[in-house]
Amino acid sequence: MTLYQIAFEPIGRRGDCSDEQSLLESARQLSVDLVSICGGMGSCTRCKVQIVSGQVSEITADEKNNLTERELAQGYRLACHTFPRSDLKLHVPPDSLSAPQRTQVEGLEVTVRTDPFVRAYDVQLTPPTIDTPIPDDVALWQALANQHHLQPGMIDFGVLQTLSQQLRDLNWQARVALRENEIVAISSPSTRWLGLAVDIGTTKIAGYLVDLASGKTLASQGLMNPQISYGEDVVSRIVAARRSPSEAERLQKLLVDALSQMAADLCVQANANPTDIVEAVVVGNTAIHHLFLRFPVEQLGLAPYVPAVCAALDVKARDIGLQIAPGAYVHLLPNIAGYVGADHVAMLLATRIAESSGIVLALDIGTNTEICLNNRGKLTSVSCASGPAFEGAHIRFGMRAAPGAIEHLLLTKEKLEYQTIGNAMPVGICGSGLLDIVAQLKLNGVLDRHGRMGEHPRVRTRNNLREFVIVDEQERDGLDAITLSQKDVRELQLAKAAIRMGIQALVDANGLTENDIEQVIIAGAFGTFIDVSSAITIGMLPPLPLERFTQVGNAAGTGARLALISREQRAEARRIAERDGYIELASVPNFNRKFAEATNLS
Repeated sequence: MTLYQIAFEPIGRRGDCSDEQSLLESARQLSVDLVSICGGMGSCTRCKVQIVSGQVSEITADEKNNLTERELAQGYRLACHTFPRSDLKLHVPPDSLSAPQRTQVEGLEVTVRTDPFVRAYDVQLTPPTIDTPIPDDVALWQALANQHHLQPGMIDFGVLQTLSQQLRDLNWQARVALRENEIVAISSPSTRWLGLAVDIGTTKIAGYLVDLASGKTLASQGLMNPQISYGEDVVSRIVAARRSPSEAERLQKLLVDALSQMAADLCVQANANPTDIVEAVVVGNTAIHHLFLRFPVEQLGLAPYVPAVCAALDVKARDIGLQIAPGAYVHLLPNIAGYVGADHVAMLLATRIAESSGIVLALDIGTNTEICLNNRGKLTSVSCASGPAFEGAHIRFGMRAAPGAIEHLLLTKEKLEYQTIGNAMPVGICGSGLLDIVAQLKLNGVLDRHGRMGEHPRVRTRNNLREFVIVDEQERDGLDAITLSQKDVRELQLAKAAIRMGIQALVDANGLTENDIEQVIIAGAFGTFIDVSSAITIGMLPPLPLERFTQVGNAAGTGARLALISREQRAEARRIAERDGYIELASVPNFNRKFAEATNLS
């Protein structure tokens, strides 16, 4: 028997599995809930996985019969019929998972006056005759001028290609989508013109379907970023894109296809069609922004980490392959620096931090954490490579937020209590649980300020590594105990130190102390679910009174929606980006010494 490491993405579960086990059995061992209606017989085809890297057993006859040639060519296999022959990285499609992961779409509710870039105008045209053979495009502009006092402008080429047939099919009554002076879509008078707002995170994507006329959000959806199969962090994806043009194209296609499917799914919820979406706003960090647009990313991975572009952009959806209205535009908010992107600008827009006259700190915690300090009107930002530990990566029993993940824990002298997502049987530890566990071990003296693990009835040594037992083998019916090892603690120390170092750098650059901070705004999916007191206990956040902290959910998604429905908010986003100064963390004096100090659990 040979053991190979198998990683299931985007779930974030990985472990050593036998070459005598099928991938379905390995998934069960690692508590990855693959659908298997037929019980592993190969007839339901629901346990499909995609081989991203590594070697597996030969394709079986059942797989040839039940998978299409295209699926086989793309590396899809039936987990129940496939065995590992090397270390593997697998991508699990959403349809193959029986338990959805927890993603964050809820955020701040901010009220603004609805004033979208795309407006609807109903027109009644006069059909051409022998005496008045007016071209269809001219007739359309004449109707808009006569009925709405609009000046002639442009018509999108895709709209022009179908204009004549559409006008006749609609019996010369139409609803026009006008963006500035360009007609971007035409449909029946009953059509609701819709907008799509998307926050593309390194790990997760949040999307919102919005009625442009009312500004109301009709549907929302969260999903995992499919680029995870290329790496947990943006640096891994930059490296992948640099390998070859085909890899860069693949990384872009993964995102665009995910957004197109999201648009279709949201429209099903709202009883609409993707072609009703006539404007989109997309935000993400600078690397995600560049990968989405197929911009070069090599310079982002090398000092001085320069973006190809920082300005706000308007791109035709069809130019990047996004399946919405043919003439629709995708607006991308401005970036600030190589690792501070449009998602940060959107977060600042939603939280209104730029309007504050006090001293306010705002964080969007994730694989790449962005932090901004407003010092009485002066904005300064920093990016921290906090890494994927908060998403469960590099933690032995780490996992993303899904049913069965331990998300909170309380340890006393008498007992240990934990809470899992969905109150399911425990299968691993997600980011908020990781923070709680380390904080509780620190408070109970199991960990010292340097993170060293001491003595406790639940502490044991396995493979020369000390570990704290959270759920033992007996509780798991013979499965491996869920533990937190000394190595896991070190991973968290590195992640939390990056964030604390970023906060300290901003405070120092503004001649302040941490105690001067009057309010701390915590945004993002991870920030929504953490216990702030635990984050303070381990030294990730400064020791301020709890009433100074506010958790606001997905603020970047809210900012994207604001920029979708309001011209003024879109202009404000540009002003914020222009005002925001940027500090390169690695250039901070005595960085290595200060970072080492920030790893302390205090």
